[in-house]
Amino acid sequence: MELQNSLYDLFCLQAQTFKKNPFLAVPRRLADSWETERETSFGDAFTRVQTLKSQYAAQGITEGDRVALAFESRPEFVYHYLALNGLGVCIVPLNTDLAVDELAYQLGHSDCSAVVCLPSLQPLLAQCVSATGRELALSINGPEGLESLWRPRHAHEPVTRPVDRPAAILYTSGTTGRPKGCVLTNVYTQEAALYNLRLPPHLAFEVGAERQMNPLPLYHMNAMVNTLGSAIVTGSCYVMSGRFSATNWWNDIADARVTRFKYLGIMVPALLGQPETERDQHSGVKVAFGAGVDPTLHERFEQRFGIPLIEVWGMTETGRFMCVDREPRQIHTRACGRPLQGLQARVVDDHGQEVPDGETGELVVRHSAENPRYGFFSGYLGDPQATEKAWEDGWFHSGDLCTRSHDGLFTFVDRKKNIVRRSGENISSAEVEAVLAACPLVKQVAVTAVPDALRDEEVLACVIPAGDVPRDRDLALSLHRFAAERLAYYKPPGWVYFVNELPITGTQKVQKHRIFPQGFQPDMPGLYDVRDQKRWNK
Repeated sequence: MELQNSLYDLFCLQAQTFKKNPFLAVPRRLADSWETERETSFGDAFTRVQTLKSQYAAQGITEGDRVALAFESRPEFVYHYLALNGLGVCIVPLNTDLAVDELAYQLGHSDCSAVVCLPSLQPLLAQCVSATGRELALSINGPEGLESLWRPRHAHEPVTRPVDRPAAILYTSGTTGRPKGCVLTNVYTQEAALYNLRLPPHLAFEVGAERQMNPLPLYHMNAMVNTLGSAIVTGSCYVMSGRFSATNWWNDIADARVTRFKYLGIMVPALLGQPETERDQHSGVKVAFGAGVDPTLHERFEQRFGIPLIEVWGMTETGRFMCVDREPRQIHTRACGRPLQGLQARVVDDHGQEVPDGETGELVVRHSAENPRYGFFSGYLGDPQATEKAWEDGWFHSGDLCTRSHDGLFTFVDRKKNIVRRSGENISSAEVEAVLAACPLVKQVAVTAVPDALRDEEVLACVIPAGDVPRDRDLALSLHRFAAERLAYYKPPGWVYFVNELPITGTQKVQKHRIFPQGFQPDMPGLYDVRDQKRWNK
């Protein structure tokens, strides 16, 4: 299958081939509340996309514009995305769990001209637009309210080939505070989609017949790029189940006739915790793809449900992924895969030299020696220095520590970057530190990751309090509330640890690995568990 000028063009081509096939579906329990059909064919989706494209064009939306979308993980997002892509517009998917200041930063940093959102999100987005200090157009449900567009003072860089146009900017947590905007082109979105056609036969999509459910949000590459793209190129149905619900999971699978699904490691213990039923072995699901399953639970899940969990590795920057593509899958380890055709990987030391098999080093990837960056993100928006640093020596540096076996299987060891990975969300320690450092009750703070049985990792704030305030649970709760008022619900500390000093180097850098030299223990003096305060509340 050849590349088209845009993902929209690829969709139009496939919509003619699979006109009557189901394209998007939602479980019965969500259809009414979302006010959407339970199932939409490729042909009907094509009609909706064409209508929206004409409406956006009539409102003056044109090539080079950037439009933020806030439709959560609903079918409407896909229609708007493809319509705007057909006009040469770059979208910015918004995570509306973020705080106002965080969303305002993304709107400003990305130079959005307009925001289109669900009616229920209008109050939040209005606050965000106001916080940018710009007169951004804000419209509910569609293009009708976009008569007056704010235009950035500087023109976006001209693009000579449509295939090289930015299709989306996805924000991913960096290690130095503010999230970075990954610019994804039409080459990226299509190559990431076509990569799914290179899966080995026992994992391959049955063209025109698969129904894949993904509970991950559409502001993540996994859902917006990989799952949507794989549906387009294979004529498959993308089942959109909303936020993950362990209690509804198997009912949704039966209701939507799901044949494969995506998962995160956090989902596995939650599903194993559900009561056993006779249908555990009869869900109809053939295979599942995901990352981060606890090796102690991997075999137990597969034996109970009869579904192989295929571990993968990927990043927003890479688009394409590695997967554990054959037996033995080493399910009692953190084996994360092998690259397929179109991706090369190796493990290197701090000097960029490849290490022997079995030794730990940083995982680096590329397309090929001749064209290393082909199909990857085109760069971090407004930060060419960070982009070039990530591509040092012609390989993209993942920041993940891995080993490689003699047969080419990569196994994840640890994270080199200063990131807390909680329930599949990457949280920048520096971002949380910056917020807590602004609190009058804090003299000094360091944020790090600690193990969490349910969520993989949790955020811990190691704090030297200011003044003589009592170092008790009330203070811990106050610090949590201070962060929760300024950050998304999952980012504030779940643990607060009061200390008299932090281990530092001669250049005053905190040595986080020395905070718990004997390992993290939940009963340590001065440590307070405030994880029960971290609740999602739309």
